[in-house]
Amino acid sequence: MATIGDIGLAAAINILSAFAFFLAFALLRIQPINDRVYFPKWYLRSLRSSPSHSGASIRKIVNLDFRSYVRFLNWMPDALQMPEPELIQHAGLDSAVYLRIYLLGLKIFVPITFLAFAILVPVNWTDDALSNSKVTFSNIDKLAISNIRTGSERFWAHLVMAYVFTFWTCYVLQKEYATVAAMRLHFLASGERRPDQYTVLVRNVPPDPDESVSELVEHFFLVNHPGHYLTHQVVYDANKLAKLVEDKKKMQNWLDFYQLKYSRNKSQKPSMKTGFLGLWGERVDAIDFYISKIDQQSKDIEAERERIRKSPESIMPAAFVSFKSQWGTAVCAQTQQSRNPTIWLTEWAPEPRDVYWENLAIPYISLTVRKLIIVVAFFFLTFFFMIPIAFVQSLANIEGIEKAAPFLRPIIEKKLIKSFIQGFLPGIVLKIFLILLPTILMIMSKIEGFISISALERKAAAKYYVFIFVNVFLGSIIAGTAFEQLDTFIHQSANEIPKTIGVSIPMKATFFITYIMVDGWAGIAGEIFRLKPLIIFHLKNFFLVKTEKDREEAMDPGSLGFNTGEPQIQFYFLLGLVYAVVTPFLLPFIIIFFGLAYVVFRHQIINVYNQEYESSAAFWPDVHGRIITALIVSQLLLMGLLSTKGAAQSTPLLIALPVLTIWFNRFCKGRYEPAFVIYPLQEAMMKDTLERAKEPNLNLKGYLENAYIHPVFKGEDDDTDEVTKDWEQETLLVPTKRQSRRNTPVPSKYSGSSSPSLSEVVQVKP
Repeated sequence: MATIGDIGLAAAINILSAFAFFLAFALLRIQPINDRVYFPKWYLRSLRSSPSHSGASIRKIVNLDFRSYVRFLNWMPDALQMPEPELIQHAGLDSAVYLRIYLLGLKIFVPITFLAFAILVPVNWTDDALSNSKVTFSNIDKLAISNIRTGSERFWAHLVMAYVFTFWTCYVLQKEYATVAAMRLHFLASGERRPDQYTVLVRNVPPDPDESVSELVEHFFLVNHPGHYLTHQVVYDANKLAKLVEDKKKMQNWLDFYQLKYSRNKSQKPSMKTGFLGLWGERVDAIDFYISKIDQQSKDIEAERERIRKSPESIMPAAFVSFKSQWGTAVCAQTQQSRNPTIWLTEWAPEPRDVYWENLAIPYISLTVRKLIIVVAFFFLTFFFMIPIAFVQSLANIEGIEKAAPFLRPIIEKKLIKSFIQGFLPGIVLKIFLILLPTILMIMSKIEGFISISALERKAAAKYYVFIFVNVFLGSIIAGTAFEQLDTFIHQSANEIPKTIGVSIPMKATFFITYIMVDGWAGIAGEIFRLKPLIIFHLKNFFLVKTEKDREEAMDPGSLGFNTGEPQIQFYFLLGLVYAVVTPFLLPFIIIFFGLAYVVFRHQIINVYNQEYESSAAFWPDVHGRIITALIVSQLLLMGLLSTKGAAQSTPLLIALPVLTIWFNRFCKGRYEPAFVIYPLQEAMMKDTLERAKEPNLNLKGYLENAYIHPVFKGEDDDTDEVTKDWEQETLLVPTKRQSRRNTPVPSKYSGSSSPSLSEVVQVKP
């Protein structure tokens, strides 16, 4: 069992590891050769030029200004200097609000830590329950609730603190929810014009024997949104074309590589084998081989483009529909379009760079089946993963290793090695098991069919959080308790086992402390070090880069990675709230994580990350909901723990806490969540009025008509004529080809609309 000395030594090892990463980063970032690795965002915006363009050869690689080495830690205060409004303008609202999650952790846990150490730690330390028990324990456990004797009056202190911690957490959550909701509405009202503000995605367009999808969409919205419909873009199944384009790009990269290789050595043309990975097959001229492959690929791409243009099967029953005003868009996106609620389904369109184009080709009718399959698959993935987690826990303590490998006892009993194993082994082994998990969960979310990258990341984040809650948190407690107290379990009566578990659960704090140090402290330090992007950039720079554009493509700024980062943050909220009353000694480790992570990610957001989409902080309800879940879990676990400690008179008073927390969550959901799922018509009208005043002659149709064309069609010649008239002055005609509608005005059984027949024309004026 780990002692305070062991934990202290493990903490020292982790602190030294993190410091080594920070020191290496601070020195590497000021070297000219690494400038594009640690400041790619400024290069992508053409706001920074390479320091290697001038000076002696050695100055292109090494920084010879020794004064900069004295100030090498200035990156920390520099990261905190940019005000939040400027940060939002620089990096977007998503990035700024993501940082507020770390600040939220500090706001919640710093006061809780002071209270816990001032009140609960002395109450726990001065009792002697563990000294009089047969349970294995350490000095750390004497700081926990486990050291309180059964039936003691001291439990009233824990009960009162549970109420105080809950009320404080809810107070901070409510303030933060209100702030972020106001920030979102302000951002939407004052931000730059974006195509998604004028566009909805309509899905499940019903088939019609007389009209194409494009004609049907145009007709439906001209009739049912008169004066507001502007233009539309149908959705094509271009997945095969996208794959061909991607394959051509890869071949072009190889051609560039061999041409560069040949330009450096004209005496020998490069050759290659045509077999798998170039390991076997006929040896051919590499440049000629890739030129011929690219030519063939270009022909295939053009043929596929023609097939998509001419084949009705390539058009999906979906379209991006744009309107003349944000008010009209809000009305359409937030209302039912047809008497049949399963067709003409509208929702706010993601911004163009947020669209996940592959999933737009999925038939809407198959989405329910896909979701069911993924739910079942995720269930089995989550619960079968308990097996390796139990294995980790069996080796996560010295006793387990000595039983499995007795010959290692003389080695691992040495103090330094013992502390190293206890400080690193559990966290590292668990990290290895979890390394492929984010990729698996993202694939699952893609199979489900979500149509935006932001939605994919939010759903993958939800799965990740459930997974680590079940396996890392519950799995570690249950499996770890069973292994560590196995001898006690065997030699006691059945009615004593719940009490042993109640005592043992707080003891898992030592495992989670090591997990926080490895995953949190060292992980954050590794995040800013950017070892993988550093190596990849220099390899590309050495072998492939020959132009400034190549150098830009070699940079890998990356993005926040919400699908992995946010669930990990939430796991620390869970640990903090669960152990705040039970084992307060864990709280300082969490505070260090939140403080360190806030500084590091602020630096990364300012200088590195180039976020690939902007959802206007649409993820905040998920953040709030998961913290509420963690709060309720902590209350239920405390109730269960106190029930095993003979505190029957105080336990019923805790029942009110989950009830009050659920009520608080319902209040926040009703008061603030609409700002994240609905755009108020009043706000939309105000934005329209402001934009019309600022740009009265804006050609909005020209701005929107190509905004949602599939990326593989970008750069192609458009068949649409240039719009020369202002959209506000257009007169729109609504023709239809339905032969069956000549004599009756009733709605079509296919479309549910009441559009006119071929011989009729509805003239709509704005």
